Amino acid sequence: MESHPSCQIQLCAPLASKREEIFHFPHFSVGFYKGIPIGQFCKDFNEKTKELKDGIPLPIKIHVKPDRTYDLTIGQPTVSYFLKQAAGIAKGAGKTGHETAGMVSVRAVYEIAQVKAQDECFKMRNASLETVVKSIIGSACSLGIKVVNNLSADEYKVFLEQREEKLKADAVAAAAAAAEALAGKKK
Repeated sequence: MESHPSCQIQLCAPLASKREEIFHFPHFSVGFYKGIPIGQFCKDFNEKTKELKDGIPLPIKIHVKPDRTYDLTIGQPTVSYFLKQAAGIAKGAGKTGHETAGMVSVRAVYEIAQVKAQDECFKMRNASLETVVKSIIGSACSLGIKVVNNLSADEYKVFLEQREEKLKADAVAAAAAAAEALAGKKK
């Protein structure tokens, strides 16, 4: 029997309603060429994710051993997922540093930090909760999410409505500019 070297597969995949869809990611095919028993893998994956909501991006690690057994590790959702959920937005700012996509309270950041502090990357470094909080605040800034002390639901609703109007106006302006540029090329 041919010996297979061990390999490590890492990816961040959104959890699909049909768990089999996860196998459409190219990274997984590498594992199956290494001889992972796909039926058992599906059972293990489904069992570990059955309580989770569809669409949540999960960091997944598969360590394929030479004897074709594997270790499957499914991590916590990403920081960006938690921040976007807390801010009530679908995506971050298009121009980071020039626009605010949403806002979260310091309390929400602290709650996210308590969950993410359990991640392997923070545990390996023996990171303090303060370090995790600072990392999450940095991620929030990168997404264009402003961290505020207090956040009233009414004020935030007005902010999100104004942002939605601005995004629509920007889309209309971009479409008009594209149409104008196209018309200029045809002349």
